[in-house]
Amino acid sequence: MAQTLEKWIPAEILEKYECFNYNHAAEILSQSFPAEWDEVCQALKSFQITIADITTAGGNESSIPPKLAVSLEPRGWEEIRISGDLIIKFYPRKGRKGAFSDIPFDEKTISNYIDGHNIDFVKNRVAVDFEWNSKDQTFDRDLFAMRTYYECDIISAGVIITRAESLNQIFDELGVKAKYGASTTWMGKLLPRLDSRRHGGCPILAIGITPACIQK
Repeated sequence: MAQTLEKWIPAEILEKYECFNYNHAAEILSQSFPAEWDEVCQALKSFQITIADITTAGGNESSIPPKLAVSLEPRGWEEIRISGDLIIKFYPRKGRKGAFSDIPFDEKTISNYIDGHNIDFVKNRVAVDFEWNSKDQTFDRDLFAMRTYYECDIISAGVIITRAESLNQIFDELGVKAKYGASTTWMGKLLPRLDSRRHGGCPILAIGITPACIQK
């Protein structure tokens, strides 16, 4: 996979992170949204965590997620929440074999058909979510949100950043493995959801934070 991704993802990113490409997300990001993709890559290149960050982490309220926000927010990346109603229109046929009318004879509105879906960072049809140490069910919410944004023609691709499995050895050595349990957000919980297509048709690039991101 790395050989294929080298065309679309900078070598420095592939050295620091593990990457999994679904529905040609890397190709779309690099070719259709080069400016936004470059900003994401710059944020990933500068992203570092410390041993203190790891040992004092407290879920997604820890000091780690803001490290990405510091790079993206000044560049215009914003957390976005969407809502919307579904309007259903009923068009009668003119006669048994005639054309359908251009004017509906009835309408039905399902209020809040789309509601409460939010994504951490969105800019010009690119979405980024960062999950460091939440409950693993958070991935279901993230993938459903990205799928909804995609189906509503708001985004063209999404990026989900989480912990790589290789960090588990570091957690074990530091004696904090209990804080980062198997039922939290890490790549081992994300990939099965992506493999089962919970993101629908939305292109997703999954990026795993490895020990290479730990500041020496």
